[in-house]
Amino acid sequence: MKGLNVLGKSLLLLSAAASIALAAPEKKNIKIGFIALTDCAPIVIAKEKGFFDKHGLNVTVVKEGGGWAGIQQKVISGEYDYSHALAGMPLASTLGISGNTPMYALLSLDYNGNAITFGNDVIEKMEKYGLDSVKRPVSSESLKKLIDAKHAAEGSNYKPLEFGMVFPVSTHNYEIRYWMASTGIDPDADTTLKVFPPPQMVANLKAGNIDGYCVGEPWNERAVMENLGSSLVTNYDIWNNNPEKVLMSTKIFADKNPETTQAVMMAIIEAQKWLDASWEHRKEASNILSQKSYVYAPKDVIDNSMTGTFQYLKGKPTEPNPMFNVFANYYASYPFYSHGLWFLTQMVRWGQIDKPIDMKKTVESVYRPDLFATAAKKVGYTLPPSAWKIDGKDQFNKFIDGKVFDPNKAVDYIFDNKVNHSKVSKAALAKANKWKVKTAQPAYVCPYGPAGCANPKYVK
Repeated sequence: MKGLNVLGKSLLLLSAAASIALAAPEKKNIKIGFIALTDCAPIVIAKEKGFFDKHGLNVTVVKEGGGWAGIQQKVISGEYDYSHALAGMPLASTLGISGNTPMYALLSLDYNGNAITFGNDVIEKMEKYGLDSVKRPVSSESLKKLIDAKHAAEGSNYKPLEFGMVFPVSTHNYEIRYWMASTGIDPDADTTLKVFPPPQMVANLKAGNIDGYCVGEPWNERAVMENLGSSLVTNYDIWNNNPEKVLMSTKIFADKNPETTQAVMMAIIEAQKWLDASWEHRKEASNILSQKSYVYAPKDVIDNSMTGTFQYLKGKPTEPNPMFNVFANYYASYPFYSHGLWFLTQMVRWGQIDKPIDMKKTVESVYRPDLFATAAKKVGYTLPPSAWKIDGKDQFNKFIDGKVFDPNKAVDYIFDNKVNHSKVSKAALAKANKWKVKTAQPAYVCPYGPAGCANPKYVK
């Protein structure tokens, strides 16, 4: 009898463990908001290919018409349970820079995916100052010379060139600033940066309201294919394999609904793997995204960037660009702490953070590689050796200006720039950031398929 009791207890424990492993989502009917951009693909594909259903979820995906501000407001209010979000947005909301609600970045939705498009008039002027539009990557040197000439000619009546970006704490804002400042352009003194929702960029360029813009796809290729301008530089050119969007939720919702959160993450990771499994999958995804309920742009426009190419110049053929969109390969799904930290350095650099903060503590409260690891293991997604890595030192993570971003030297990194508008002193920030982290470099691997890979030889 005693043996049977032990056996019975063991069976009960096994049963309990199985129940935990297969715990149902606390909330099955959920709503996820997205913006009409091709990098919403993991969310859309998780819906259309049945990955959400597979994990016991009834998901409604909603196209947000109010831009990123609308996304943020509706996540805060609870209208959206999760959302397609800019990689810096959950950090900014947690810090009270943009919104004032603690958020989580649960996973990275993709790498790369943006470009800077210029109107024909400003390109013609830049060409007079040495622009070589066929050289990759294109630096901002010709724009710097044009701006210097405008200052000299216009003096106190200087009229800045005007550029669009999508949100103050967007990757796009930091990318266009980084690209400009790499040759000494001061984005706040030499240009005017205006905020527009992504789908409105092309119309504003066409109307002459801006000279160019930084945005995600398909709103660069749409302008190029309409001969309104050219996309001279991509964000891959600025920073190879930079984080772009994340899956965001409020801290309160994710903490209250851990099984729902795990189910959503597993479904999206599987969708990301599907997207990188083949170029045929990417073409199918382009067709899905072209529908009115999603991105609502011609399939050939979406194909231009989603299927391993990119058309930089109007009237010219597309060029190979296999890493323009990366969804799963090279750990693109993983929410690296070091990526979050880079966005905090830019918030300090450009004066959005006005007091010293512990940047490590902040990023570790928002980015959640621990939650990601649990979901990833259940769906066979390989984890990198560390949540902390150094960018700018390896073949596929370089910056256009050759700088290296070491998390342990984050304060020096901010202030080692001639163009800097920090409202926090270096000494004060250094005092708040005396920590050290152990970094480890992930290998460049493409275990999920050829899409998003620089070269077939890297497909493992």
